[in-house]
Parts: sequence; C-alpha cells; structure tokens
Amino acid sequence: MNTDASALPIDTDAAQALREWLRPHRRVFVLTGAGISTDSGIPHYRDESGAWQRKPPIDFRAFVGDARARARYWARSFVGWPGFASARPNAGHTALARWQQRDDAHTLVTQNVDGLHARAGSRDVVDLHGRLDEVVCLDCGARRARESLQAELAQRNPDWRDLGAAALPDGDADLEGLAFERFSTPVCEHCGGLIKPDVVFFGENVPRARVAAAQQALAQADAMLVVGSSLMVYSGFRFARAAREAGLPLALLNRGVTRADDIATLKLQADCGATLQAALG
Repeated sequence: MNTDASALPIDTDAAQALREWLRPHRRVFVLTGAGISTDSGIPHYRDESGAWQRKPPIDFRAFVGDARARARYWARSFVGWPGFASARPNAGHTALARWQQRDDAHTLVTQNVDGLHARAGSRDVVDLHGRLDEVVCLDCGARRARESLQAELAQRNPDWRDLGAAALPDGDADLEGLAFERFSTPVCEHCGGLIKPDVVFFGENVPRARVAAAQQALAQADAMLVVGSSLMVYSGFRFARAAREAGLPLALLNRGVTRADDIATLKLQADCGATLQAALG
C-alpha cells in the first residue's frame, strides 16, 4: 500500500517551519526511521509514546543458538515477505530523493531495512541496519537475493504457502501458536552453513564501516534532520547527540516523543510524507 501525499492533510505550519529551518543550511545530515515508511504499508515498531507496540524483534543469540526460534523467524518471514517486497516508495522517500538530486543538499542515513530510499532515487544511502532484500551466510559469507530464497522456502514448505497474517515491521508476519519446528529452514547453498537476512538483529553491532561513513557525513554537515524515528535505539540516537555536541541545529519530524526531544532545536509532530513534500517542493 502506498499513500498519496496529495490526499493527506498537510500541516501547513509544520511544512513552513521546516522550510524556514532548512533555508540557511547547505549540508544537512538526514536520518530516517520507520515512520517514513508507514505510508508505504510497512508498520512501525513503537507507539507515539516510544513504547513497543508488540514484542521486540528476534535477538541474534536466539537466532543462531535456538533452532526453534530460527524456524519461527523464517516461517514468519516467509509469510510476510511478499507484502514487504511489494511496498513502494511514498511521498516522503520521493521528496528526499528529489531534494538530493536537485541540490545535492544532504546525506541520507536510514535505520530502515526496506531499501525504499534507494528505490526512490536517493544516492549513496547509508543503510545503517542493512537491507532485508539480501541474505548472507554466517559461515562462508556468500550472499543471495532474498527473493530467490522465497522460492526455495515455498518448495521446502508447501503447507505454509497459503497462510496469511498481519504484516509486522522488518518483513515478518504475526504468526503464533503454530508448529514452527515443522518449518524447514534454509541453509547456505554453497557450504551448508547458517544464513540470515543481511540486517542487524538485536544483540548485534552495526558494522564499523557504516558507522564510520555516517560519522564522516555528520562531520561535514551544518545541520541534522531526523524523520520518522523515535531514536529509542542507540545506533540512531548517537548521531543526534553528536550533532548537538558539535553545535549543529537538530530538527525532529516525528509523530510522538523521541529520545532527543530535550536537545532538539525544532520539533514537529506531523505526517512525514506530506510535510516533506510541502517543505521541499
């Protein structure tokens, strides 16, 4: 599902405030979170108070160490992947991409794993937490497209093909109470090793190269804009804190509280897509 921003109510005051805030800045470090992708039909993790709306995603140690937990993850991913893969960039993604193409005005770092910024046309996106459209072998490092893995999972698990469930963030589905131990999990086609989505699970560290790339971009920026993130996860909040410690203005566009509310120079509670489209032209 994609929501047309022209059909959304636009908070003209928020759009004007953001436009005026951006005007003097030439190099803006933009960090996005789940809130920018909700108009594309991808649910977010937290409510407007910043609390989890459901159980947190799987922990890395559980994924690698517990066969049933791993089977539960892949079963939910198998059912949820088609809806996740069909998501399309919305007005927010498009507005940021056009802004970059027009003015080369910002570096884009995202906490999302949906790849929608790149599909909208943004260049050199730093996918802080990786992307769900690839899987990687933890033993030999071989990579594979998630779409091709879907066909293998369907062949391995014909009884699961027709299941439907509510979509959850990160491409999984709300399946509970099933015999997950019966779900046949995938292995590396090259070495038979353990494979996982090429995303940062809870309990894993963000790869140093991505952190370094984001830090370098922030060092060259003269302002920071956060879009659609509560910043409750430290991997994103660290950049907001570093921006303020460096004396950079910090603007937040997010419905609900964020971890950086008390250090922001501008806080806007408005729809991400409609506001970005109106503010950025």
